[in-house]
Amino acid sequence: MEASTRHLVLAPDAAIDLQLHTTFSDGTWTPEQLIDSLVREQFGLVAITDHDRVDTAAVLQQLAAEKQLPLLAAVEMSTSWSGELTDVLCYGFDPEKNELGELAQAIAHRQRENTRQVCENLGKLGISFPNVHELDALLAQPSAQQPHALVALLKRLGYGTGEPSAGTLITEAGFSWATNDLATVVDAAHRSGAVCLIAHPGRGEGYTCYDGQLLDELRRQVPIDGLEVYYPAHTPEQIAMYREYAKTHGLLTSSGSDSHGPEKMPIKYRAELSQSLLERLGIQIS
Repeated sequence: MEASTRHLVLAPDAAIDLQLHTTFSDGTWTPEQLIDSLVREQFGLVAITDHDRVDTAAVLQQLAAEKQLPLLAAVEMSTSWSGELTDVLCYGFDPEKNELGELAQAIAHRQRENTRQVCENLGKLGISFPNVHELDALLAQPSAQQPHALVALLKRLGYGTGEPSAGTLITEAGFSWATNDLATVVDAAHRSGAVCLIAHPGRGEGYTCYDGQLLDELRRQVPIDGLEVYYPAHTPEQIAMYREYAKTHGLLTSSGSDSHGPEKMPIKYRAELSQSLLERLGIQIS
């Protein structure tokens, strides 16, 4: 399939959003709902970055092409660096042939095994799942959705509605996010013709919160290509700092809402905010 971004030219003020999620990972948008919404809102370019779902990129390309919506091949990969969570956004790989797929499949396998182990440990604590089909359905969920689905299941069964919370229960039963090594993911992305940017570097909330010194240390170890500078949770001071850091070090910049559903809509970022990234991917801003 020919990429929908081939020969694409965008005006500097064209609306783009380069971090979006659907039910293929932990979103509530179905792919069709999200694409229809983006078309109605006249976005010029988007990226659907479902967590560790390289396998759905071709399907998304086809759905977007049917609605004539330019869509970057993209994924948000779950990684760790120095023992902490760091998500990375990978843009521009071939959906049909790349080296990210095996890493994403490894995440899915390890997360499923962790979910299974958590359920076994909850059983040892006296928390049982009377309907075995509910457990099977849980394990069939995308890896990024499984802990959320497990929390919801526990609450439906009457567990974790007070203290301890359902989230605490699964944590104490051994829940952990499955990740790949950051350097391994970046290397696979580069060998697949993609670029890698640190997602929401200033978000915190369990993820590494990067300042200039920490970014220097990261870049000495891993050849990261850029930063998601424009992100709803970033303060104006963080945006200014990341923008200046990227300019100083020749890094690419991206802009993403992290929309997972209609309750948090996509944001119309100006294409020129991510001009360096888009031009690297063969998209002209004029």
